[in-house]
Amino acid sequence: MKETPRSRVGLVMSFVELELSENLLRAVREEGYEIATPIQLQAIPPILAGSDVLGCAQTGTGKTAAFALPTLQRLVAGGQPPRQRGRAIRTLILAPTRELAAQIGESFRAYGRFTGLKHTVIFGGVGQMPQVRAIQHGVDVLVATPGRLLDLMNQGFVRLDKVEILILDEADQMLDMGFIHDLRRIVARVPRERQTLMFSATMPEEIRRLADQWLSNPVEVRVTPQATMADRIAQSVYFVEKKAKPQLLARYLREENVTRTLVFTRTKHGADKLVRALEEHGFRAAAIHGNKSQSARQQVLAQFKLPNPPVLVATDIAARGLDIDSVSHVVNYDLPLTPEIYVHRIGRTARAGAEGIAITLCDRDERSMLREIERLTRQRLPIAGGDASQGDHTHHESHQPRPHQVHTPAASESRRPRFGKRFAKPARSGSASAGGSASPSNRGSTGAAGTHGGFGSSAKKHRFRSYQR
Repeated sequence: MKETPRSRVGLVMSFVELELSENLLRAVREEGYEIATPIQLQAIPPILAGSDVLGCAQTGTGKTAAFALPTLQRLVAGGQPPRQRGRAIRTLILAPTRELAAQIGESFRAYGRFTGLKHTVIFGGVGQMPQVRAIQHGVDVLVATPGRLLDLMNQGFVRLDKVEILILDEADQMLDMGFIHDLRRIVARVPRERQTLMFSATMPEEIRRLADQWLSNPVEVRVTPQATMADRIAQSVYFVEKKAKPQLLARYLREENVTRTLVFTRTKHGADKLVRALEEHGFRAAAIHGNKSQSARQQVLAQFKLPNPPVLVATDIAARGLDIDSVSHVVNYDLPLTPEIYVHRIGRTARAGAEGIAITLCDRDERSMLREIERLTRQRLPIAGGDASQGDHTHHESHQPRPHQVHTPAASESRRPRFGKRFAKPARSGSASAGGSASPSNRGSTGAAGTHGGFGSSAKKHRFRSYQR
């Protein structure tokens, strides 16, 4: 497997220097871009040269343009297609979710506006006939989710025998969502003589095995080491009983300087339940998940982009492909079942050069998931307001992230709680503690800070009650 020369990665280059056509450069300028990002700098030259590419890049790095721009140029260089109905599909792009597919389609519309090429996007959850008519009118580029594409293929509406370029975006997520068998059926219908591009935010062994099967001597491009977090994201973890999570989240949102917050839950039911809980605490909140209609999801996303957005509660599947540059906070309300998902989640913040904050609410049943995340990322999540350098987790001592100082604990409270000891039980509503509980306005008090270590000793039990308000 070839790799791009690392000597180019640190350079600052304009799109002009990447030998893109004038029509593409004009479109890029109209989108307000001048300087290529690292993934664009690495990926565009080999794609233009016709090589297969295996790319690993976190979300928000300009990955879509990295494959859209050279793909459009290669299609134009292959000759202008016929204008009549029935032009063949020459590029197929597969994406895991409706939102990501729609945003890829929007990128091809923006960058290809002066090329004369046509594209369309197909996905489930909406009627198929408008999509079928668009395909029948002829498209050069088809962006699709695997399920809807297979459905239309089986009905005879889509043929892939003329595909020249196959692109798999967010390949790791498609595997996590169980699309592997659909992908194999689709790839089997694409000509073997083709250019194949595969992009992924993480690079597990399953992705490499697929790359060995579907890519031919690919150039490997990698912006950051596997599963490392952006330096601009301040990460931390709160230890809390499961039933106390809504109160803790509400208090955090009320006390911190949040502007646009994305909260992840593990299930659709959990997302709806959390929205109701936040509304009871006086917050505007909205959920996005697979049970919502496409129009409802688009309406929620439009609200989330407004200057005064609601708290957006999302499942992992629904959140893939969200392209919103100003998310200030990401909250892992439920820890993900697979540690790679954590990388995708926190990648929703600190986009376009901004800084971001990612917090994790960990209950007693999720401690093994936290250990898996720390093992994958080779760094320990600091306890919010505490010192993550102590404790009994297996971890690497280097690459400690910047802690998000929510509270200032006493020195004796900064030790990471031992997972072997039981969690403190949350206090009942209205119960009195031996030393009183901290008021929500007393930020930085001993009572508030001690909550982060809500395991073990009676002192920790006492401090834990401050988040049961």
